[in-house]
Amino acid sequence: MAKLKITQIKSAIKRPESQKRTLVALGLNKINRSKEVEESPAVMGMIKKVEHLLKVEKA
Repeated sequence: MAKLKITQIKSAIKRPESQKRTLVALGLNKINRSKEVEESPAVMGMIKKVEHLLKVEKA
């Protein structure tokens, strides 16, 4: 499967608790932190839920 590089570009402050937990599940907790993840249906669903807080690139 393909790899994706996700970077948190906006804060989780004043966001619903479910969005905060989704960011933690993706391995992100601070602005400008990046993580490489495998592209899978589960990960893509999590990315879609918080895509307004992330920058997604092909790795």
